[in-house]
Amino acid sequence: MNNSSLITVMLLAFTINSCGFERSPDTNKKEDSLTTKNKKSLVNLNEGANMDNPVVKSEEEWKKELTPEQYRVLREKGTERPFTGKFDEFFEHGTYYCAACGNSLFESETKYNSGCGWPAFAHAIENKRVKLQTDKSHGMIRTEVLCTRCDSHLGHVFDDGPKPTGQRYCINSISLDFKKKKK
Repeated sequence: MNNSSLITVMLLAFTINSCGFERSPDTNKKEDSLTTKNKKSLVNLNEGANMDNPVVKSEEEWKKELTPEQYRVLREKGTERPFTGKFDEFFEHGTYYCAACGNSLFESETKYNSGCGWPAFAHAIENKRVKLQTDKSHGMIRTEVLCTRCDSHLGHVFDDGPKPTGQRYCINSISLDFKKKKK
């Protein structure tokens, strides 16, 4: 194996290990959250709703409400391809919400460009908005990030983020909805 092939293999291994890459059946498509099936934004639908109440639905109900790609990521714990999500290089001011239930998750002030191919946040709005659990899939041990309100898969958190938290919440764009901050 020559040096350039070895470097390529090493970079691929780094991407798989640090960002939790999993091949998507949908190759390079940037999918708008909740718009593929012409759905209204859950952010607007849930304004005024009690976000502390858990959302419990059957998998059939989730399949009717989410796009196939959203269902694969949010409910089946999939991962979108790196550098394809609409929020990867997106830096508007506002709040990011769970695309499945409208739970507010991250503020734009905590978002940064980690270069890993997925939106990265230094921390959640508050700890009760997300829950963390051990993920031993794909031959790795990682920390999975789930929405506390609907138990949907959002992504993973790693301990290689910026100070002061040192955390990188590596979140799938398709798991998020966004509402711009009013001026």
